Amino acid sequence: MSLISQRYSSPEMRSIWAQEQKYLWERELWILVMKAQKKAGLEISQDAIADYEKVKEHIDTASIDARELSLHHDVKARIEEFNSLAGHEYIHLGLTSRDVTDNVELHQIHQSLILLQRKVLSLLARLAESAERYADLPMVGRTHNVPAQVTTLGRKFATWAEELLFALQHLEELSIRLPLRGIRGAIGTSVDQINLLGFVPEEIDRELAAAWGFTHSLEAPSQIYPRSIDFEVVSTLAQLAAAPGTIATNIRLLSGFGLLAEGFAKGQVGSSAMPHKVNPRLSERVNSLTAILKGFVTMAAELTGQTWNEGDISCSAIRRVVLADSFHAIDGILDTTISIIDGIEVFPDQISKELSEHLPILASTQVLMLATKKGVGRERAHEIIKGHAREDEAERRKSGSSTFFDRITADKELLISSQELADVLTSPLKLAGDAPNQSRAIARRIKNLPGFADALRYSPGIAR
Repeated sequence: MSLISQRYSSPEMRSIWAQEQKYLWERELWILVMKAQKKAGLEISQDAIADYEKVKEHIDTASIDARELSLHHDVKARIEEFNSLAGHEYIHLGLTSRDVTDNVELHQIHQSLILLQRKVLSLLARLAESAERYADLPMVGRTHNVPAQVTTLGRKFATWAEELLFALQHLEELSIRLPLRGIRGAIGTSVDQINLLGFVPEEIDRELAAAWGFTHSLEAPSQIYPRSIDFEVVSTLAQLAAAPGTIATNIRLLSGFGLLAEGFAKGQVGSSAMPHKVNPRLSERVNSLTAILKGFVTMAAELTGQTWNEGDISCSAIRRVVLADSFHAIDGILDTTISIIDGIEVFPDQISKELSEHLPILASTQVLMLATKKGVGRERAHEIIKGHAREDEAERRKSGSSTFFDRITADKELLISSQELADVLTSPLKLAGDAPNQSRAIARRIKNLPGFADALRYSPGIAR
């Protein structure tokens, strides 16, 4: 078990990638192929199949490891172990190792993608509720981390959610399109099955696909399925991590401004040295795991376009690390982000205080639009307003108060009256434009997704 799996992944995801589960699925594949071969005319007794069925869950990893030390071949060790338990030698007839491992790994990927869909929907449900709850809470919006215009807190949640919605579409499409390799033999030609049965056993692929929930298998793979499929899978997971990564980054920034916090569990310690500290540690974890996942994308990219002829195992060590731990990482990212949103604390008074401090300068673009509507050239108005803004900033640093509107209304070239700007300070939400409606629109889209109600019931448990 890897460190990422042990510390950050959920029991459900760990189960999919557990060694014992992999071995069990391999044995189920062997049994399914035996049954299909028997149906196709191969002489395998029903009693022999039953003997394999009886012992398929008797998985002794220590015994398998000992066999591998002697054989220097992992799949051959597992073949001999299963045969020894059953007392027969009917499995793996006409198969190669990749008929077993590649199909099982694609099954693990497929099961993991389905699990992730439920977790993504759960996070989206939380973001939708927050987008709606804070749709009308105006706050300072920043570009380049510098105050820019007025937005709402709800719109921040909506922006994060919309990025995740786009990634979810890719995830859902990939889980449908993902193929099995199929039972194709040593280099993909099915020649051993043909020699064994006298024909191409297409029914085996159909039964395996149906048993594991796939819609199709590859038609002409080599010994291995294309490793560019692995690259797309890991890239899709990195795409899923983008929105949580942005959420975590912004929560860290907003926490620094004192506008919100992750929350603080009973007994939690923020710093071993500074008793007052309340750190956004979960957000930092998300950003850390996201960086790891990006590294896995690079590793998966190295596998593409590198296959020698019909296949080799130069990809083996990389894939053992990348496939399982990419899913463990994104699983930890999603569960941790859900925990963050569930426990987030918002401080409306601090948000309003910061907004007041930066008004009325945040209305500069509204002033620009008013001036152009009155016939002032846009670039000329921009230059004048910029000058007043710079002078106001210098004055505010000395006195702490703004005279920006006074400067604007006193400027005869801009033609703007104090009455036209009167409600800005008392109704800052008007400066947020369509932010409230956009927040609610995204929330509605998410609430109309199938499974929304169930998604809210999911709880990732206690995040460490």
